[in-house]
Amino acid sequence: MPPPKMFLQFLLLLLALPFCTPADTITPTRPLRDGDFLVSKGARFALGFFFLGNLNHRYVGIWYYNISKQTVVWVLNRDDPINDTSGVLSIHTRGNLVLYRRDSPLWSTNVSVSSVNSTVAQLLDTGNLVLIQNDGKRVVWQGFDYPTDTMLPYMKLGLDRRTGLNRFLTSWKSPSDPGTGEYSYKMEVSGSPQLFLQKGFDLIWRNGPWNGLRLAGVPEMNIGFLFNASFLNNEDEVSVVFGMVQPSILSRLTVDSDGLVHRYTWQESDRKWVAFWFAPGERCDNYGRRGPNGNCNLYTADDFECTCLAGFEPKSAREWSLRDGSGGCVRIQGANLCRSGEGFIKVAQVKVPDTSAARVDTTLSLEECREECLNNCNCSAYTSANVSGGGSGCLSWYGDLMDTRVFTKGGQALFLRVDAVTLGKGRQHKALFNLSLNDTWLAHYSKAKQVNESGTNSELQLFDLSTIVAATNNFSFTNKLGRGGFGSVYKGQLSNGQEIAVKRLSKDSRQGVEEFKNEVTLIAKLQHRNLVKLLGCCIEEEEKMLIYEYLPNKSLDSFIFGIDVLSSTILLISFTFGSCINIIWKNYFNHSFITN
Repeated sequence: MPPPKMFLQFLLLLLALPFCTPADTITPTRPLRDGDFLVSKGARFALGFFFLGNLNHRYVGIWYYNISKQTVVWVLNRDDPINDTSGVLSIHTRGNLVLYRRDSPLWSTNVSVSSVNSTVAQLLDTGNLVLIQNDGKRVVWQGFDYPTDTMLPYMKLGLDRRTGLNRFLTSWKSPSDPGTGEYSYKMEVSGSPQLFLQKGFDLIWRNGPWNGLRLAGVPEMNIGFLFNASFLNNEDEVSVVFGMVQPSILSRLTVDSDGLVHRYTWQESDRKWVAFWFAPGERCDNYGRRGPNGNCNLYTADDFECTCLAGFEPKSAREWSLRDGSGGCVRIQGANLCRSGEGFIKVAQVKVPDTSAARVDTTLSLEECREECLNNCNCSAYTSANVSGGGSGCLSWYGDLMDTRVFTKGGQALFLRVDAVTLGKGRQHKALFNLSLNDTWLAHYSKAKQVNESGTNSELQLFDLSTIVAATNNFSFTNKLGRGGFGSVYKGQLSNGQEIAVKRLSKDSRQGVEEFKNEVTLIAKLQHRNLVKLLGCCIEEEEKMLIYEYLPNKSLDSFIFGIDVLSSTILLISFTFGSCINIIWKNYFNHSFITN
């Protein structure tokens, strides 16, 4: 072949090479037809026509280009599939991006463009399809404003207050049908904004308000580990967006057709998506499970995780006994919370209640927030609006408290309004319930060091009623371990994590004041490895309580007879109840030791 001819063919080949590489742009002269596809500049995403099982249901979508498993992240015509291969996506003569089916318009961006033939549609490496006006390089439309079931990095969810555009996710109908499903993940902008997972109009789960560090209902949200998140709430918009710390990591958040919000990352070594977080994931995650003024705690409840907040009681004792807490809780009858010595109890490590009707004042300190709440008799609780940097701002509730739960970590302190009885405020410590017991005995009881058989010192404590109320969830029946002629025994947990058992003397107890006095006096002197340890007592007006360490073992009967009469209780306390204390006391001195 003559050299000039060879050179001409080589030149033609070089000129053809750019056209062999998929473009990232649709222009007025280069449409996208079924069978063609765009690839973003960095080869991360592709856009084209696809189908899922049914060849006659064809969609325009965006998927990851560089992974083997096709993962669709955005669908243009999710509810209007094309039933043949006639689909074309092109720039209309008026500058809009239009999807045609058999030459008839099926969908359009429908935006105002200043000049004809001045726009192009480009697929970006973020997965965003944008319509750009060439004369000023201005984005006049973008796919990120109309997400389907997937939130990608740098995509916003939330409301544009200027235009009214609300960006939210909706699930597919099924894994094989990208049509609009029944689950949505949407920003509620009233009060302190938060995202809700909904099934139709029913609330399923909420992620809580932004607290300066994370979304309050997602304690696993470790900012800076895999991604960074930002939250905007100003006059222009309220939105949340996340970006990857390492751009090479592929991560997405989805609302799936099974009603779960998932966070996935791509595991290159195994060539698959790995779900490392999802919600709702626990019973306590389900919105409304414990009803108004309830609290859900999976970590201390033996059977039923729902309890009432301090100062409240179940609205329906029958429903509560059937393990149905959806009816919630109401204020204890007779409670006075308006300028009658009321105050606040700190509830630690919680997901703060639903903030849809809460008030936010970013200018107040926590102490100012407390004073404002205390001075308004309708204020039921408060906390910091922003927990970063030591805390700032004021978030307060007026009325019922909905969807509160306990976390093991990453929760927030909630300050709950309670009446004087619950708080224990204003009560006087009477000299051992109005008996002729002198101050010397009380000082000896509360401060004297006792020496147990191991040779170590143990000091008894005089507990405040408010401490015991908080520890036992206001003597919730779910915390009750048993009842006898003396009264009831409740399981509790102190703020330091220590589990306790509280023996609460009832008003009609057969154990009188003298017996109670004897029990405190004798057990304070008696420490033995075979006896449950007495930590202290609580004495406020009519309340008389002994505070023991909690032993999560079986009853004394099962130790003696091998019969599991009442598991996971501390009936070993019965050694000290009633007349048994006198027997132990005598045996201690007669035999110098006590055995089971």
